[in-house]
Amino acid sequence: MAVRVSARTARRIATTAAYGGGSLGLMGAGFYGLLRLEARQARRAIGTITDIPPEADGLYGHHPGQPISFVVLGDSSAAGVGVDTADETPGALLAAGLAEIAERPVRLTVLASSGAQTSDLAMQVPLAVEARPDLALVIVGGNDVTHRVRPTTSVRLLDEAVRRLRDAGAAVVVGTCPDLGTVEPIPRPLRWLARQASRRLAAAQTVAVVEAGGRTVSLGSILGPEFAAAPGHMFSVDRFHPSSAGYASAAAAVLPSAASALGLWSDAEEQPEALRGDDVLPVAVAAAAAAEQSGTEVAATQVGGHDRGPRGRWAQLRHRRRRPLPEPEREEADIMAIGRVPPA
Repeated sequence: MAVRVSARTARRIATTAAYGGGSLGLMGAGFYGLLRLEARQARRAIGTITDIPPEADGLYGHHPGQPISFVVLGDSSAAGVGVDTADETPGALLAAGLAEIAERPVRLTVLASSGAQTSDLAMQVPLAVEARPDLALVIVGGNDVTHRVRPTTSVRLLDEAVRRLRDAGAAVVVGTCPDLGTVEPIPRPLRWLARQASRRLAAAQTVAVVEAGGRTVSLGSILGPEFAAAPGHMFSVDRFHPSSAGYASAAAAVLPSAASALGLWSDAEEQPEALRGDDVLPVAVAAAAAAEQSGTEVAATQVGGHDRGPRGRWAQLRHRRRRPLPEPEREEADIMAIGRVPPA
């Protein structure tokens, strides 16, 4: 059964969050309780991997110049839980890719932790600000869905985190809530309900992030058809977290947006491509469309010199071309040893 997210729903959740409301729920309490129970039972049946991700902090790229400071915040999907080596984590893959594009070294600081919810960004952001970030990547939301966090609360906390990072001078890219409907151990019809909840949250996250000055990349099924076609290859042994191939697919989708956020592309590279489905839309409409197609970027834009139209802020919907990822190479494995946020 297909899941469609409406622009009205995304806008309503984000607007309620902005004005301090918290009454909008996506599912009943029974849904969330059952979802968490099924997830725990599936984990016990399958066996779990360690929740401690490989240490990926360090300096990437053999280039001269001032390092780009890159921080990664959020949950286990941001930290790289599910792989064995630091080079397989999304932070390391993106740091290596950015270093090649910028021809400058990239200093990576990973503050994401397993089990983190959006509320944990309040602890992670101050540590990120200490690193004086040029770029911040945030991936969060899945644990909010499974822990019955109201979407309006989740979106409000994300909005606050993005604004604090932007105030610190960082460009911000948010990988929106992954599609929990792709997690095979969760049975149907619960999987369909999980997909509905996570996609609605992802769309509302996009509206809030763009309004706060960031941009989003829809991770969806981290990422889309590849996971559906080969879940045994794209998921790790616990069948919950991505494998090294899964993280590489996600990083390849995020890399062009991260490079754009840093201003690394030429004017020609930044031109939208109509043939790929790029379009300018009201942000809520763009957010709903992005929630349906993994790897889609949404960022603020102008129409005729105006930020807003009759239906709200204008946004550019982009389907950027993926770039090959270089092999990560760290020059200093223990650089920037900042205190990590403990698992929630």
